[in-house]
Amino acid sequence: MKVCKCENKDEYKKGGKTPAWTRKEGKNPKGGLNAKGVASYRRANPGSKLKMAVTGKVKAGSKSAKRRKSFCARMSGMKGPMKKPNGKPTRKALALRKWRCRKKSK
Repeated sequence: MKVCKCENKDEYKKGGKTPAWTRKEGKNPKGGLNAKGVASYRRANPGSKLKMAVTGKVKAGSKSAKRRKSFCARMSGMKGPMKKPNGKPTRKALALRKWRCRKKSK
């Protein structure tokens, strides 16, 4: 797996060999990336338009609501467990919770 498209490895601060978004310091413990992780992803992938998660209340049909709906549809369809063997939630489960993706009850 190719970590980043950048050629200049000197930009990684504190002696890190990979961008912050691939390490613990760039990830939010409650799911998704933190601001440092998003910034390092943008540096490592010039031209990307990565944004922070949509976590608050949004108007139905707004741009943010559509972005949330799209993310939830894509992420909910991913294969993989929602819990680790030790019972803790996986990064997938944390991201879905942070984005406030809810299962629709029938």
